Amino acid sequence: MTNPILPGAVIGVLGSGQLGRMLAQSARQMGYRIHTLSPDSGTPTGQIADREIVAEYEDLDAIDAFARDVDVVTFEFENVSSAAAEAAARHAPVRPRGEVLHIAQNRAREKAALAKAGLPTAPFEAVAALSQLPAALERIGTPAILKTAGFGYDGKGQVRIEAGDDPAVAWQAIGEGPAVLEGVVDFAAELSIVAARGVDGDMVDFGLIENRHAHHILDLSIADMPLSSQQQADAREIARTVMTALDVVGVLCIELFLTRSGQLLVNEIAPRPHNSGHLTIEACPSSQFDQQLRAVCGLPLGDSARKAPVAMVNLLGDLWSERPPNWAAALRDPGVNLHLYGKASARPGRKMGHITAFGEDRDDAAKRAQAARSALLR
Repeated sequence: MTNPILPGAVIGVLGSGQLGRMLAQSARQMGYRIHTLSPDSGTPTGQIADREIVAEYEDLDAIDAFARDVDVVTFEFENVSSAAAEAAARHAPVRPRGEVLHIAQNRAREKAALAKAGLPTAPFEAVAALSQLPAALERIGTPAILKTAGFGYDGKGQVRIEAGDDPAVAWQAIGEGPAVLEGVVDFAAELSIVAARGVDGDMVDFGLIENRHAHHILDLSIADMPLSSQQQADAREIARTVMTALDVVGVLCIELFLTRSGQLLVNEIAPRPHNSGHLTIEACPSSQFDQQLRAVCGLPLGDSARKAPVAMVNLLGDLWSERPPNWAAALRDPGVNLHLYGKASARPGRKMGHITAFGEDRDDAAKRAQAARSALLR
């Protein structure tokens, strides 16, 4: 078995946003040091890190030097090139592997990998050129969603196509590049399951989390979606299949659709901690960031059980539009916890922080989280 990377070692994080920040906070608690690399300075991760390196991800010399000074490399977002991952791997373990990033950062590769693993998805086809789109629409049917193959998130890079719509208009709307066409799923709920897998193949997960979106951005996450024991077992089997098929070491989130007939379909994967898993920081003995740290360092995984019903709401830059938020009003509820990411400027749609709230049950937790956010505007 691989020797564990013990406290006192240096964790290298490619990326410098809020996910890296919260990983750094877990690392600090356990006595690790953190180096981060990204094109920006004064970043959410950089504010917590021991060392912040400012360099482009395409600067392989900088990546090479960065990896020489750390004991393990991990990621806080997936849009790091496979070349950068390969350069880092020459000097330190890279977890998850660069190949996992290569798959997850391109929808066509991701969908193909899910299909190869035998996982249930919406019907899809890769579309490399406009000339292929009409025939793909005939096979998939409408309504359908045309999505850019790479670099899409929070609803960006995608357009809905209805019967009678001009395919050329949709193609132009996504930038006229490689894409994936997906059939629209008539879903009852959007879910996620965040799981961690260690070097030894051991796995834990945080159960099914219900996610509600506003304007294509995650708005509210509520832990412990009340599904049947079979559906919960199916979700865990999906997570195990994905993690094993891709040989993931670290944390990975699987986003799912629950169809109106009760079937679970895989929408996409993210090979890192996930926005919907932030509620685990207060709600579980070992959060998703604790698990990421334990996994990439080769340590035993922690306890993922829920302490109490919990929900989380995102805080977007829109809340700052008229005046500074009223933090005291939000925190009058003793079951509320506030997390701010240290971002320099608030913009509409930008994730600036989140609020987690406990409740008597999941509905009460959701109401208290939403009430705390509303109180920010008083």
